[in-house]
Amino acid sequence: MTPAGALDSDHMVPLAEAKDSGASLWTARKREAYGNGQGQPASLVAVTARSNRSKADQDPAEWLPLAPDAVCWYGAEWTATKLRWGLAVDEAERDRLFDIAAGCGGTDVEFTPAP
Repeated sequence: MTPAGALDSDHMVPLAEAKDSGASLWTARKREAYGNGQGQPASLVAVTARSNRSKADQDPAEWLPLAPDAVCWYGAEWTATKLRWGLAVDEAERDRLFDIAAGCGGTDVEFTPAP
């Protein structure tokens, strides 16, 4: 078990990636709601500091979890976060997400649109 002090709060879609994907056009209130992970349980995830540093602000075209059994969940939650907040997806990111989905038969993407 990892001690709590060794964990970081990781944004599913990192703040810099969100900004590059359209969040830079949001109101301060909406950026704050996103930053606080409001309304979607997987918006903020507890991860090891090492994992958080490894991911940095990369999207799935550049970084995926090392654990093979986490990739389907990660792809679905990344997609849900992008859809929830109306964030853009670039071509390489989209292609990787489609590749992930093709190997994850039956994985649902569930989200509630952000206010």
